[in-house]
Amino acid sequence: MKAYINARIFTGETFLTDHAVITEDGTIVDVVPRKRIPVNAAIIDLPNKILAPAFIDIQIYGGNGKLFSNELSAEAIQATYDYCVSGGATHFFITLATNSMEVFYKGIDAVRDYWKQGGKGMPGLHLEGPYLNPLKRGAHIEKYIKKPILKEVKELLQYGKGIIKIMTIAPEQCDDAVIQLLQEEGIVISAGHSNASYSEGIAGFGKGIACATHLFNAMSALQHRAPGLVGAIYDHAHVMSSIVPDGIHVDFAALRISKKIMRERLFIITDAVTETASGEYPHVFKGDRYTMPDGTLSGSALTMMKGVKNLVSEAGIELGEALRMASLYPARAVGLDDKLGRIEKGYAADLVVFDDDFEVYLLNKV
Repeated sequence: MKAYINARIFTGETFLTDHAVITEDGTIVDVVPRKRIPVNAAIIDLPNKILAPAFIDIQIYGGNGKLFSNELSAEAIQATYDYCVSGGATHFFITLATNSMEVFYKGIDAVRDYWKQGGKGMPGLHLEGPYLNPLKRGAHIEKYIKKPILKEVKELLQYGKGIIKIMTIAPEQCDDAVIQLLQEEGIVISAGHSNASYSEGIAGFGKGIACATHLFNAMSALQHRAPGLVGAIYDHAHVMSSIVPDGIHVDFAALRISKKIMRERLFIITDAVTETASGEYPHVFKGDRYTMPDGTLSGSALTMMKGVKNLVSEAGIELGEALRMASLYPARAVGLDDKLGRIEKGYAADLVVFDDDFEVYLLNKV
């Protein structure tokens, strides 16, 4: 049993002082006033620190020099986990951009290997593609983009059963049978890399697409006579969306405006890649971002903690809400908010500790 003391505790709802978080065997057993700390608890003293629910990054392609699509291995996933942990995230969904089916299948195998080796923090795989709109491909490889054939989707989901957890698709490219199949298999369906009209976007959300991928990027824009997918996301009562908070993918003013409209439906991802000169997706580091060799923006250089800092310092979002955008809301988007995203009795003891400069001090890894 451990007792974390002397930190400002953000529970996911409010900040507490003069309290302790009590954990045992990877679970939060209580949040109590300091005078009620069990006598047998090991004290972990965190003066002048903030203790919060650890972050969840549902879209990241690699880390620490290992791009997952180039190195389809448990080792590449472990390197990405280590990168995530350094930025305050203990859970992440390793992501594969549009690629060949062979790469997708090998990626599924690598996730199995990672789990067999006891790998932590990775609930599943996020496939961004291949069922996208080539008009909004961004850095995705056009030759692999296609419309889904039901048989192919069934085979992919069967092979990746329990492993594929999120799929980004273009709603206008997918018929009702495909969307229904994804729902039946429990896949979180996210609209992205899409040129959908407003009505196509709203129709897709009505069929069970519950999320959208990196708001604004590679999707039909909000215009006064053609509200597009952005307009559909804004206007829908329940659909959630990720956004990349680096000031490059999206201007901070656009992020702030979106937050005012979407409130708790908006959350952050890193969309981070790592530098590599080989493979189908060579990423070139440009100091604060990654691009393809032709200059096309291809990924961020964020960690989740850098994203939270940007929300506060650049977008003017209150700290507690910024923390929710990195923990509780992404947990909600992927159906993990019953055990992640809060410091509360019965939740996972999945904690991040940082200081007023947003430097990660200690991470209690589950």
